[in-house]
Amino acid sequence: MKKVISLVLAVLMTAVLLAGCGASKADTDMAYVKDKGKFIVGITDYAPMDYLDENGEWTGFDAEFAKLFAEELGVKCEFYVIADWDKKFMELDTKQIDAVWNGMTINEKATLNSSVSDPYVINAQVVVMKADVVANYTDIASMKGLTIAVENGSAGQDAASTIEGATIVPLQDQGAALLEVKAGTADACVIDITMAYAMTGEGTNYADLAPGISLTEEVYGVSFRKDSDLTAAFNDFMAKLIADGTLQALADKYNLTLAK
Repeated sequence: MKKVISLVLAVLMTAVLLAGCGASKADTDMAYVKDKGKFIVGITDYAPMDYLDENGEWTGFDAEFAKLFAEELGVKCEFYVIADWDKKFMELDTKQIDAVWNGMTINEKATLNSSVSDPYVINAQVVVMKADVVANYTDIASMKGLTIAVENGSAGQDAASTIEGATIVPLQDQGAALLEVKAGTADACVIDITMAYAMTGEGTNYADLAPGISLTEEVYGVSFRKDSDLTAAFNDFMAKLIADGTLQALADKYNLTLAK
């Protein structure tokens, strides 16, 4: 009887050890994404990085880049619109998404709350105003007392907060901030330079708006979960695309400047 009990215990211990090994493998982010067969990318509607084309499909520099990475992983790429940009890292931690990939500025908040990739595109935070008055505002001091719309939780909000005496209006996204300026309910907005030049001026929906001064210079990166093995995999993949010219061609398509 003792031999039988010992044999049963040995079998059980082996099963537990094997299960433990399997759990350890499945616990890596790479294994998690490959096991479910899809890579979910957190975005907002933000041209030229992520926006809907005429067929209602997500496109743009980041969207195309993300699809290439998902293909490298051997999984489908799905896009999830982050309703509140200020909660992007919560969406990441709860596994609603697998990456924040939407022209995300690399800053202290990003590095504290996620595993951030190497930088890939140069950006700046710029002031956008009505085209007929933008030349009147040549520095931060000249914007004292203005009402400035920003995306809540964004680098634009951080930059706008340096303007003394300004009233900062946090909104859902950068598109909403542009609408406030167009409607005249805000004097200005602070948004990414990539969006400012893509969305304003002749031939756009914001023909009467124009970019003004830059408040900051920065770089974009992709956020993965803390300690995710996807970060290193992405950095290696990006290095390959830089080396063979693929990423430069994509940047040229969307008039962007790659980070060095």
